[in-house]
Amino acid sequence: MCCFKKSKRNSVNWFLPVAQIQQFINDMQTQYNVTIKYLQEFTALGTAGSLYHFRDQIRYGSPDAFFVMNGDICADFALEDFYQFHKEQPAKFQCKSYVTIMGTEATRQQSLNYGCIVTNKETQEITHYVEKPSSYVSTLISCGIYVFSLDIFQVIGEAFNAKQQEYYRNENGNGTKEAGYIKLEKDIFPHLAGTGKMYAFPVNNWWSQLKTAGSAIYANRHYLELYRLKRPERLYTPKGEGDCTIIPDVYINPSASVDPTAVLGPNVSIGPGVIIGAGVRIRESIILANAVIEERSLVLHSIIGRGSRVGRWARVEGTPSDPDPNKPFAKMENPPLFNSNGRLNPSITILGCSVTVPSETILLNTIVLPNKELSRSIKNEIIL
Repeated sequence: MCCFKKSKRNSVNWFLPVAQIQQFINDMQTQYNVTIKYLQEFTALGTAGSLYHFRDQIRYGSPDAFFVMNGDICADFALEDFYQFHKEQPAKFQCKSYVTIMGTEATRQQSLNYGCIVTNKETQEITHYVEKPSSYVSTLISCGIYVFSLDIFQVIGEAFNAKQQEYYRNENGNGTKEAGYIKLEKDIFPHLAGTGKMYAFPVNNWWSQLKTAGSAIYANRHYLELYRLKRPERLYTPKGEGDCTIIPDVYINPSASVDPTAVLGPNVSIGPGVIIGAGVRIRESIILANAVIEERSLVLHSIIGRGSRVGRWARVEGTPSDPDPNKPFAKMENPPLFNSNGRLNPSITILGCSVTVPSETILLNTIVLPNKELSRSIKNEIIL
């Protein structure tokens, strides 16, 4: 969740055909009344290569700075404070920041899975940056959220020219990626560290990656909490007799139909056109558009896909995968889908779109791909 009133233009940069993302962009423009432009890469260019390729579009209008965020993160984005820090902190020491990285604390072991930042504690200048190191460097990690000055294009341009020279010197790369493939984390940040042009903005706000489906349930809980703190009108509040029972926090789309005897929450999001039958109990779950949960069914730690149907007296249940609450600064783990014995690791249950679950059946720790009509109870399986 972020709110930055000074933002004039928004862009999504992705190596995907327009048809796969256009509807989402249209929906977001309508819902939030913002302009979003989709910048499609002609080939994979890397996080820095894509910025350099679209530099004219980014620099159009001569903005003071621009934000870049990875697409697999969610957080309570303190963008206005972030931008002010980017402008003011380096100026205190007669410097100018080309890039400021939002950072957060992680455990010593989990830090190895992220970009690690070493800073001057007095100035917050980044003196050392290593992407996913093989040994411990720092518990301050990159959030994948950056604010850049336009000067960064000069630095990326120098890296681009160096890559081109290497590419042609090695006979078209000798099987390596093309010259235009440049990564911020590998080709730019390590070289800027210690030059006085890169700073860190440490935050204590909630932040998480979205690498697994289980992360979505965890993120949903925190976004609902942010709604309660900052946009309480978005959460569902029972209006009295004849309304369903709510255990906060719960979001219900206005077009959804929920029976008065249903019990929802905590941490439940109900999408548009959803139908919730009598006596249904839903907790720690996301129900996507036009799904139907029939009478007396139970849904726990699950994501129900668009247009799916859960029959009467069915039980759909997954296993939560939250960070360890006993470890300060612990982040979401991203375990492999299967364990060393070839068995499916316990996780949330996911129904793809247009899946039918028959009445009086149980789904436990199960992933069901779209357009499947099940006929039995399933435990710890992937239904292809």
